[in-house]
Amino acid sequence: MSTTDCSPSWPAERPWSMTAANPAKQAVRERVWSQLETAGVVEPGVRGYIPAFEGAGQAAERLAGLPVWQGAQILEVAPDRAQLPVRVRALQDGKLVYMAAPKLATPEPFYLLDRRNLPVPATEAADRTVAARVAPSISVSEMQAIDLIVCGSVAVNERGARLGKGAGYSDIEVALLAETGLISERTVIATTVHGLQVLDEDLPEQVHDFRVDLIVTPERIIWPGSPKRPARLDLDSLSSDQIAAIPVLAQRARR
Repeated sequence: MSTTDCSPSWPAERPWSMTAANPAKQAVRERVWSQLETAGVVEPGVRGYIPAFEGAGQAAERLAGLPVWQGAQILEVAPDRAQLPVRVRALQDGKLVYMAAPKLATPEPFYLLDRRNLPVPATEAADRTVAARVAPSISVSEMQAIDLIVCGSVAVNERGARLGKGAGYSDIEVALLAETGLISERTVIATTVHGLQVLDEDLPEQVHDFRVDLIVTPERIIWPGSPKRPARLDLDSLSSDQIAAIPVLAQRARR
């Protein structure tokens, strides 16, 4: 696998215990991870991670060629290695980029990447370990309305249903941003994946799961046309350990 699409960064988080409670989801993840490794389009050992896939740079370029990208000024992009080329391109294009902090584990759970104020080039600042050192952390209340979200996925189908790695952070982020009015029906939620991650089958979904509006692979652009996103964050769907580990949720639970 070519390493030009990714760079070393902090270790990906292992899934919360919710994974064990969803064996149907985990079975799909295991199958996709195995297929990706067998095909040689990811590095060995991707189980438990959003896979950094061969062709991630081409997928980012294909996304950047779309009007939805060209019209977007404020993005929220996943910190996963698979989306590194998206973050680089966004900064090079002068877009404002929000990136979630690891595990949302700080009171200010997002990094603000603004090329005008970064002390290093976009190609460096987009790396999540570098961003953690050079970009300011901000709270949700300091963020502006988001035009485009680019999330990582383990699997997705052509109707927009997706599976992450099982940690639930993307679902929490989207629900939190929706609840605070930072995303609306005009916000496009996209994912960049390898073609092998796009499945022609139903995927198990839960109430709190969102769907993507746009899927971009190195070869294809897919508009599912079946939107689904939460209006608010449902704390009842989270364990007490999850809430306690994420300061913004713990504060809300106390209120």
